[in-house]
Amino acid sequence: MIALLNIFNTLYDELIGFLGIGHWLDMYHSGDYSSLKTLGGIEGSIGPLIPLLLITEILRAMIYRRFKIVDYKLQFLTYIFNRIIGRYISIAMVVFCIGVFEPYRIFTTTFTWYWLIYGYIIWEFSHFIYHYLAHKVRLLWCLHSSHHAPEAMNLFVSDAHFFLEGPYADFIRTTICILLGVNPILLGFIMFIDGTWGAFIHVGENLLKDGRLGFLNKIILTPSHHRVHHARNPLYMDTNFCNLLNIWDRVFGTLQNEKDEVQVEYGITRKMIPHSFLDMYFGEIVLLAKDVIRAPGIKNKFLYLIMPPGWSHTGDNKTARAIRNAYLQTDGESAVQ
Repeated sequence: MIALLNIFNTLYDELIGFLGIGHWLDMYHSGDYSSLKTLGGIEGSIGPLIPLLLITEILRAMIYRRFKIVDYKLQFLTYIFNRIIGRYISIAMVVFCIGVFEPYRIFTTTFTWYWLIYGYIIWEFSHFIYHYLAHKVRLLWCLHSSHHAPEAMNLFVSDAHFFLEGPYADFIRTTICILLGVNPILLGFIMFIDGTWGAFIHVGENLLKDGRLGFLNKIILTPSHHRVHHARNPLYMDTNFCNLLNIWDRVFGTLQNEKDEVQVEYGITRKMIPHSFLDMYFGEIVLLAKDVIRAPGIKNKFLYLIMPPGWSHTGDNKTARAIRNAYLQTDGESAVQ
C-alpha cells in the first residue's frame, strides 16, 4: 500500500511539474496572491498556459475523432529524453555565456520598457542567426532536423529537439544578446516570453484551424507562419526563421505567408522509417556520417559538414534553395507572397 502511495505521489508530482501549476496551487492553499505583483510570480502564473493548451488540443482532437497517437508519440518520447538530459545542459550553457561574455558587453541596459524593445529586437536577431544556421549548415541541421520530422503539427512538436540543439541555440543567442548589452535579468524575461510564444506557434489545426490570427498575421509571426516554416513544400522551404517579430525575416527576405492554394505538407524531404524514434532522432547524423566516409578527399569531407543539407560534391545539389528556386522558375515569382 505504501509503495502504491509513493508511486501515486511521484506521478502526481510529475503531472504538477508538467502542467506547471505548482505556483497556482501554492497561492490557492495559502490564500496569498501577492506574488502576482512580481516578475517571478507572473512567469509562474503564465507557465501553465502551454501544457493546458496541449491537453485541450488533444481532447478536442478526440472529441472530433481526429486524434492519432502517432502524431504525438515521437514528440513525447523526445520530450522525455530531453527532459532528462538536454534541459540541464541548456541552463548551464546560458549561465556559462553570461559569466564569460558579460565583461565584454558594449554597454549596459536596464529592465525598462524601452530596453525591453531593444532587447527583444536583439534577441530576435540572435534567434534568426541560430535558426538560419541550423537550416544552412548540415552538421547543425542534424541537431535541428528532429524538430521538423513530425508530419503533423501540434503543441508537442515544440519539444521535439535533439538534446544538443538547446545548448547550441542558447550559446548563439545568449552570447549575441550579452555582448550587445542585454541585461541578464532582462534576457531571462525575454527568453520566458519567447519560449511561451515559441511553444504556442506550434499549435495544431485540431485546436486552431486558421493560424493567421487575423490582422496580427501582418504584424508578427503567427502559427500560420510557423506552419509554413515546418512545411516541405518547395515554396515554403527555409522561410520564416524568426519567432515573434518578423523584422529580420523581412530584412533578409525570408518571410513567406501561407497560401490557400498551397496546402502545408509537414515533415522533411527524405523518406523516413515510419514511426521510428531512432530514425527521427539520429537519422540525419547517420546519413551525414555515410556521406563524409564516402566523400573523396579531406576537403569534400569537411564541406559535407558545413554546406547546406542536400549539397553534393558531385554538383548534383538538392538543397532547399535549389528546390525552391526551381519551383519559382516554374510557377512564377508571384507565388512568393
